Amino acid sequence: MLESPLLRSTPLWYRLLLALILPLYRLKVFLRSRHEPDYQRELWQRFGPLPAPIVRRPVWVHAVSVGETNAAEPIIRHLLARGLPVLVTNTTRTGAARVRTLFSEAIARRQLAQHFLPVDTVHLMHDMVSLYQPCAMLMIETEIWPNLLSELDHRGIPSLLMNARLSARSAKGYGKFPGLMTPMMQHLTLIAAQDTATAERFVALGAKKDKVVVTGSLKFDLSPPEHLLQLANELKAEWQLGDRAVIAAVSTHEPEEAELLAQFKRLRESIPNALLILVPRHPERFERVAGLIRESGLSFSRRSEQGVVTQDTAVFLADSMGEAWVWYALASVAFVGGSLSETGGHNPLEPARLGVPVVMGPHTFNFAKIIEQLIDAGALVQVADADAVEQIWLHWLTNPAARETAAQAAMQVMQANQGALQRQLNLLDQLIGQGCAR
Repeated sequence: MLESPLLRSTPLWYRLLLALILPLYRLKVFLRSRHEPDYQRELWQRFGPLPAPIVRRPVWVHAVSVGETNAAEPIIRHLLARGLPVLVTNTTRTGAARVRTLFSEAIARRQLAQHFLPVDTVHLMHDMVSLYQPCAMLMIETEIWPNLLSELDHRGIPSLLMNARLSARSAKGYGKFPGLMTPMMQHLTLIAAQDTATAERFVALGAKKDKVVVTGSLKFDLSPPEHLLQLANELKAEWQLGDRAVIAAVSTHEPEEAELLAQFKRLRESIPNALLILVPRHPERFERVAGLIRESGLSFSRRSEQGVVTQDTAVFLADSMGEAWVWYALASVAFVGGSLSETGGHNPLEPARLGVPVVMGPHTFNFAKIIEQLIDAGALVQVADADAVEQIWLHWLTNPAARETAAQAAMQVMQANQGALQRQLNLLDQLIGQGCAR
């Protein structure tokens, strides 16, 4: 018989903090989800009582949101090809929706289950592991939870942190809690770090050196889905974009949209037919961004309304999910959001993979190493503030040779860093070994 989870749980202060946060978090989820048809199911999955499992003895993959889910896609397909059942948990609704879109057939065949990650309380994690009895746990990039890892380690279930990244800023914050972080690091079976700096930060937090392997970033192995590239080609022809200067501003946050719209209005004084494709990061902000475009006085249409782009359209609001590849494929240049705000920047490798030069703001600590590589190659320009964005856009849009040089540099960076996926799949296969064999 297993001992009481409380006897091996995390520090008391962590449990008390969760107890204080839990009611507020539950209220937040309830208020956000109450108009959705499956809100009760979401509440149960996050806070209990946990529903009956759909798959048994799966490989459990945790991917926080859309970006992590996209990175995990080839890993999940590898597991399914091996005939292994898979449980995918997410923290955000957008991540959950992405899983259901990518793996609808596997879900219908009950080979894969999607579940919101329960809150990291001792009892919820104990119940989750008891229900599903996973044979292995894979976590993508950054989000790891103390009580979950404690439960897995106690039961002898191997855990692998894949495509691990840890910024200097995050490591400094985590380092303030050694009583929590050191045991958590030691509960992990293996850490596949994106780069040497990340590996060193994990070791400094308490991970054993022989458990940390530098494999590179999965994001360099990105491949755009063919159906999205086909859609981009169809829209380019339908909207007659061949001769237009197209800017894609993707994964934007407050206040980036207002700043970029102001910069774009200035740009149109020099390039009157320029088109801005604006892609907010979070769907709950779609209406707010539509209002900002109206206030700007620029003509626009919306993806959610099946809007089309005509020669008179200045802005296209891409208020949809899972179509970033389409908008990058239509672009001459790109802005990657979360970088003028203090979010830390989002992944610039999708536009780089398509040979689209990138502009980003000063806040890029989430992808510092990748952005450094792109800057050094001349594929990305980092600006200090919004006022400089228009200058870079104008330079590339009016100098095709400079834009092409940046595009080639972007693709060369991608090619030079590929191979992380296979290295991490090799580690994964060794880790799960016979424990997940069917």
